Amino acid sequence: MDIRELFRIQSNTFEPKPGDVLLSEPTMGDLHFGRAAVLLIDHNKAEGTFGIIMNKPLSMRLNELVDTFNDFDAPVFLGGPVAENKIFFMHTLGDLVPDSCKIIEGLYWGGDAEMLNTLIEQGIANKSNTRFFLGYSGWEAGQLVNELERNSWAVCKANAKTLFNTPSDQLWKTLITHMGNEYSMWSRFPRNPEEN
Repeated sequence: MDIRELFRIQSNTFEPKPGDVLLSEPTMGDLHFGRAAVLLIDHNKAEGTFGIIMNKPLSMRLNELVDTFNDFDAPVFLGGPVAENKIFFMHTLGDLVPDSCKIIEGLYWGGDAEMLNTLIEQGIANKSNTRFFLGYSGWEAGQLVNELERNSWAVCKANAKTLFNTPSDQLWKTLITHMGNEYSMWSRFPRNPEEN
């Protein structure tokens, strides 16, 4: 029996939507998506899906990658395997950053980078309310729905506080645990089954 069959819950046959969080099934060993929590930023049935991995900090700082934010020694997270040479940002500053896109209540995507830089200089934007990502996660039209039907992902909701304040190494398990007993086997499965 394929080990993935042990984790089959039910076929997810609905369309995902912006603000949903994808949690990778526990046997997914992919470098990018193993134990990943991916916040969906946009989903269009005809064009595809765009999301950001929320729980994969990199061993580099923003100042190592760009010199635009001179005095902002912030961590950078892996957003996904697409456009890994581009920096994106997310924040909880709302309308203080013009042209931001609201994802869920209290959490915003992108916006005016010059204004963000001003807010950083003023001490308003900081590491607790602004996060930077290298790359993003993308699916072609129909691809994510097919992966959901194969139970590669569980879909859940999370608020801005949980996504920003839960330690990265605990976010996947925290969200799985809140999904209830149906997913208890997922939360108990070891990262490396061979060590069990």
